[in-house]
Amino acid sequence: MSQLKGACIIGQSGGPTSVINASAYGAIKTALESDSITRVLGALNGIKGVLEDNLIDMGKEDPQELALMKHTPSSALGSCRYKLKDPDQDDTDYKRILEVFRKYDVRYFFYNGGNDSMDTCNKISKFLMKNGYECRVMGIPKTIDNDLAGTDHCPGFGSAAKYIATSVMEVYHDSRVYDTGMITIIECMGRHAGWLTAASSLAAHKGNGPDLIYLPEVPFDIEQFTASVEEIYKKNKKCLVVVSEGIHDKDGTFIAEYANKNMTKDSFGHAQLGGLASFLANYIKAKTGAKVRGIELSLLQRCAAHIASKTDIEESFMAGKAAVENAVAGATDKMVGFERKYVNGKYACETKLFDLTIVANAEKKVPREWINESGNGILEGFIDYALPLIQGQTDLAIEDGLPRFVRLRKVKAEA
Repeated sequence: MSQLKGACIIGQSGGPTSVINASAYGAIKTALESDSITRVLGALNGIKGVLEDNLIDMGKEDPQELALMKHTPSSALGSCRYKLKDPDQDDTDYKRILEVFRKYDVRYFFYNGGNDSMDTCNKISKFLMKNGYECRVMGIPKTIDNDLAGTDHCPGFGSAAKYIATSVMEVYHDSRVYDTGMITIIECMGRHAGWLTAASSLAAHKGNGPDLIYLPEVPFDIEQFTASVEEIYKKNKKCLVVVSEGIHDKDGTFIAEYANKNMTKDSFGHAQLGGLASFLANYIKAKTGAKVRGIELSLLQRCAAHIASKTDIEESFMAGKAAVENAVAGATDKMVGFERKYVNGKYACETKLFDLTIVANAEKKVPREWINESGNGILEGFIDYALPLIQGQTDLAIEDGLPRFVRLRKVKAEA
């Protein structure tokens, strides 16, 4: 395929992770070094930055400062939750995107995000093709939820899993300090897929984990849950439970909705979950009279750069790098994903391209065979899957005893 020369835009979207900037840096650094890419522009706050012509010139950033992105949590370019409409019904946004692309001669577009972001990539790619504008569009995955279809795992998951497993181990010890009884309920993120909650089983693998684990993959029965907690508490005077925020009953109603019938929704129609641990703690306290503590890990799961997995950081950088390299080589309308291999018995990871149409809005769930028959525990298959992803320590720079994160200049791009 003939060389395509022009500028590129890199944007980030959706909920951030502790390594999303490692992916962005992999793409930015590789694009800056490419002979085919004339300028590297960052879209502030995702696709909204493109629509509002709010772009920054990444070539004006200090290279040493940019390198700090690799260990900086959250989205350095800013994020958004903006849903593009079906172009057949309303193509206003798409015409605006094409206008901005033409203004800066953008021939490469890289979008770093999860399910909804891949949907955005897919729609933009198809619109540009339909209108005869040559631009190579590549999705760079990220999601601590680990639920993108196709790829073996997602950048961001390994670090979040490591944080959850570590935190559960720490809570395990803290909850056993006193000689009085206590029930502890920890809530993890995960609306429809329980990968993050399953990560708490890594703590159990080390002997300091939960007694019960509940994922959205199996319908939740609050009476059976109560009976299980009471049984363990009666026997041990301690009970540690980890639940996914998205657990639901057999009718599909979120258990979190039992306490809040009027949940707000984001622009993609997703219910804003939360408060489940508190609800279940109060429910169990009323049933048992025991001391019960509810803990919601919340945003800490996705921004704990201090305990990020080195494996996750390096693979995230690799994903961004591969997106640019494949686009320059001629690929478009794809998402970079991971393929797991074992070399001489040791875990290895390679990048692989997946069609955006397949990835967009699809969800990968924890296999039922990795969950015990009762639906309240995790089996060895998951342990074997997850352990390689949490290996290694971050090389986060420390200044005056505190993390040194990136400080971008954010110089406004000019056409």
